[in-house]
Amino acid sequence: MTEKYFLVDSGDQQKLERFGSYLIARPCSQALWKPTLPKAEWDRADAHFSRDGGNSWNYKTKLPAHWISEVEGVRFKISPTDFGHLGVFPEHSLLWKAMKDAIRTRKEPPLILNLFAYSGGASLAAASAGAKVCHLDASRGMVAWARENAKLNQLESAPIRWIVDDVSKFLTREIKRGVRYDGIILDPPSFGRGAQGEVFKIERDIHDLLHLCRKLLSENPLFLIFTTHTPGMTPIVMEHLLKQKMQGLKGNIETGEMILPSDKGLNIPCGSFARWYS
Repeated sequence: MTEKYFLVDSGDQQKLERFGSYLIARPCSQALWKPTLPKAEWDRADAHFSRDGGNSWNYKTKLPAHWISEVEGVRFKISPTDFGHLGVFPEHSLLWKAMKDAIRTRKEPPLILNLFAYSGGASLAAASAGAKVCHLDASRGMVAWARENAKLNQLESAPIRWIVDDVSKFLTREIKRGVRYDGIILDPPSFGRGAQGEVFKIERDIHDLLHLCRKLLSENPLFLIFTTHTPGMTPIVMEHLLKQKMQGLKGNIETGEMILPSDKGLNIPCGSFARWYS
């Protein structure tokens, strides 16, 4: 049985997380409070990532190159990267239930588009609920990683299109082709580069991106889920953006902070979300 992810504790601008069999300590600028658990519990961490003097991992235990952990029913390949990432952002998973419930209301499989799709958590959650999915990311390596995760979840034969492309160019082509989606998920970075080196800056490009997404929605869409870790993109900012872009389409907007919940420690805010739904 695959061991699940959970947040063990946080504080002193650090977070202590269990990814399956391993306990990992990483920086967390939001955790300005003091840890709930004693130092002895933190000292048990198998690995610690630090940005002091440059990015580096310090290992107490020799970790495998990769292992498996489960987040909200989805299995992920976990692997430490040079940036301190491990292949999943667990805070996104709290939005998956409402997404899956919406997908299951349709008699026919809805078509869902996942943009900046990273390692595929939302894509696989949507596919497991019966959707047809288009998974897009500009990184060929991340799309390959997502396909590995699909295999871990016995979804390698699910109706998922795996696309490596620049988001804006792909959306423009889909509009011209007349393709329409019943739901769109997007988690744009603060700054990024497309498959051909195209530069994305969220403050400059978010209006055009949301405009293209709005044009790609079907006549009777289920949802548009917008998440970000960009400082300054607060729930109120995101609500205003969605209200303007979704004008004329009957539905509701829910906004808030994405949260990493902890049973023993304190919950950590990890970015913001805005969700339009019919």
